[in-house]
Order: sequence, then structure tokens, then C-alpha cells
Amino acid sequence: MSRIVVFGAAGKAGSRVVAEAAARGHEVTAVARDLSRLGQLPAGVRVVHGDVTESESVAGLAKDADALVLTVGGPDARLYTDAVATAAAAVRALGAGGPRILHMGGGASLLNDDGVRFFDAPGFPEEFKPYAIGQIQALDAYLRLGGDVTWTYLSPPPVHFAPGERTGRYRTALDRPVTGDDGQARVSYEDYAVALVDEIENPRHLNQRFTVGS
Repeated sequence: MSRIVVFGAAGKAGSRVVAEAAARGHEVTAVARDLSRLGQLPAGVRVVHGDVTESESVAGLAKDADALVLTVGGPDARLYTDAVATAAAAVRALGAGGPRILHMGGGASLLNDDGVRFFDAPGFPEEFKPYAIGQIQALDAYLRLGGDVTWTYLSPPPVHFAPGERTGRYRTALDRPVTGDDGQARVSYEDYAVALVDEIENPRHLNQRFTVGS
């Protein structure tokens, strides 16, 4: 059993990570800035008011954790890099016994068939650019971290990522989307949560970005 702290637990992905981890018997702490948005949580889940960009809040939660899961987002690109910096500082301060960071990343930094980032390809939607820029900068920040912080950045598909069915089946890749027979990459939030909790239980992508698809 792992002690897992989920920041952004009120969101679509965060709530599903909380549910998946709790169902497997992990000790889960759900963290949100607005506790009224959490809804009904599985039995045994601890609820904490907190902010992933506040050093004191993160440091206190990191002390007793095995994994910090960052499932936060918004149109302010600085949120993502601030989250990385705050979580990394908390882990680094704890030394070798500090928790691992798992970050719900973006799909815009994945490469298309031409080897070009989806963000840089023609037609990338303007309304998604602030989010994509923040997530790209977050990945760059992780790649610059030293070996004293252990992290994993999990990118969903660049387009087809929505609530759906939990099948428990998925495939993985590193920098290119996992596509199906129709050439499209897709995964549900539910199976994304399965993949993330699997990665906590059986680490295979230490200090790496990877992606999943059904």
C-alpha cells in the first residue's frame, strides 16, 4: 500500500485517480483549493484544503507521502511550472526518503507522424495554447531537474481524452501517441487513472515522460 497525495482532486482526472487508488487499497489524500467541489469520495479518503503552488502546504503533505500526484490545470501557464517548482522543492528538502512526483501532463508536446510537436503543427487551436504552453514548460522543467527528484510525466492523447469507460486496458509509448486501427489516439479519464496508479505501483518510467492510449 502506498500513501498517495492527489492535488487537483476535484477535477475530472484527479477525482478518478483518487477513486482508482482508493479502490486498490492505497492510503489516499485528496487535496483541493475548493473542498465543496470534491463531491462524494470513497470511504477512507482523507480530505485536505491545499494548493500545489503553496510551499508550506505541499511540504507538509509531502512529508508522509510516497507519491505526489499533480492533476492541476488552468489557462495561466505559470501554474504548471509553479507546481513543478513547489513539488520538487518539497521532495528535495526531504532527501532520499522524499516522495515521487507524478504529473498529469499535456498531449501537445507529443510528436505527430512528421516528428513535429502537435503544438507546432498547423491548425493547433488558439484556445488551447495557454494550457499547452504551460504543460510544455512543465515538461521542460522536469527534464532540467537533477537526479535528487524522481518524477514521471504522463501525457494523455493530444485530442481524444474524455470521461468514459474503465476497461483497465491501455498501451504505452514515449513521445508519440498510441493510435488505434483508425489512426486516432484516445483514452478515457478512467483508463488514464488506471495507467497512472499502475505506474505508482510498478514504476517503469522514472524521470521520463510517457503516454497512454487504448
